[in-house]
Amino acid sequence: MAITLTESAANHVTRYLANRAKGVGIRVGIKTTGCSGLAYVLEFVDELASEDQVFESKGVKIVVDPKSLVYIDGTELDFVKEGLNEGFKFNNPNVSSECGCGESFNV
Repeated sequence: MAITLTESAANHVTRYLANRAKGVGIRVGIKTTGCSGLAYVLEFVDELASEDQVFESKGVKIVVDPKSLVYIDGTELDFVKEGLNEGFKFNNPNVSSECGCGESFNV
């Protein structure tokens, strides 16, 4: 499978990469934290590591380390605006439960 972006997420990332004037894409990963065990991590990527898996969606490179890929394979990343709030939303088919605050998940 792969990690994909919606049109909204791709447009948002493309704008930020252009404003930074550097970077090859975004890194999507996980870290152990929160009340449900795992949380998503997003950051810009300036250099690829040899073990990185690279996917491309709507012209944006998405970089994932092999340990994170097990938990997020098949995820679609969206960028949503809800009222005054805006941010990335992860549509991860592997999630079995999420904490009440929405900051962490379990597979």
